[in-house]
Amino acid sequence: MTGLPPPGKKKMGLVIDLDTCVGCHACAVSCKEWNAGGFAAPLTDEDPYGKSPSGVWFNRVHSYEIAPGGGCGDGAAAPQPAMTLHFPRSCLHCEEPACVTVCPTGASYKRAEDGIVLVDEDKCIGCKLCSWACPYGAREYSEVEGVMKKCTLCIDRIYNENLEEAERQPACVQACPTRARHFGDLADPDSKVSRLVAERGGVDLMPTLGYKPTNQYLPPRPRRTGPAGEADGRGPADEALDSAALPPVLRWLDRVLSR
Repeated sequence: MTGLPPPGKKKMGLVIDLDTCVGCHACAVSCKEWNAGGFAAPLTDEDPYGKSPSGVWFNRVHSYEIAPGGGCGDGAAAPQPAMTLHFPRSCLHCEEPACVTVCPTGASYKRAEDGIVLVDEDKCIGCKLCSWACPYGAREYSEVEGVMKKCTLCIDRIYNENLEEAERQPACVQACPTRARHFGDLADPDSKVSRLVAERGGVDLMPTLGYKPTNQYLPPRPRRTGPAGEADGRGPADEALDSAALPPVLRWLDRVLSR
C-alpha cells in the first residue's frame, strides 16, 4: 500500500463559509470548465442531455432544509428559524488520507511540499479502493477512462507564473460570487485562511475519524427570530418604517414596492 510523506511546512487548502454560500453552483461549473483541459483532463460526461446524465464533477453542492429549533453556529443557544443550508463538497486533502494508504499501486499520493492529494492516472487501475475508503465521498470514477479522479486544488493554476498573481487560486475560489470560498496555507497561523478559521470557529468534517481534513468549514451565523417572547418573529413596533421621514425618491420607491 502507499505510504504518506512526513508532514510538510505548508498545508494548502480551502476554507468554505457556509454563512455566505448561496448554492449557485458557480464553483462546480468553473471547476468543471478549468479541469476539463487541465491536470486531470478530460472530465467526461455520459448522456449529458439525456434522462440519466452522469459524469465527473470535483465539486458538488448539496442543499438542506433545516427545521426551526436549537442554536446554530457560534455556540448560539437561542432558537433558530427555518433556513436553507448549502453545503459544497469536494476533496478535503486530509493530513492522514485513507484514500492514499489503501491504494495498491501508488496512484493516489500526497505531496510533501504542500499537502495536496493527487492521483497519477498512469498508475491507476480503477479498483475504486480509494473511493470506498474516503468517508467524504470525494473520489470520482471516470467510466470512460476507467480511472479515479479528484480535486487537484488547481495545481496547474495556483503555481502558474504566466497568470497574474491574483488569479493564482483555484477556479472555484475565483468564480465564487459571494466570496464564500477562500484559499491559502492553513499551516501558517498568520495567513488569511487561518485567521478566518480562528475568528469564526472553523471546523473539520467528522474529526473523530482521525483523517485530519485540511479544508475547513465556517459555520453559519445565528439567524434572528425577533425579541424574546415574540412568537411571530416581528421586531418592535417602533422599528416600523416611517415613510413620511424618507426623502422624496425613497417615498416614491416605497409606494411603488408597496402596491
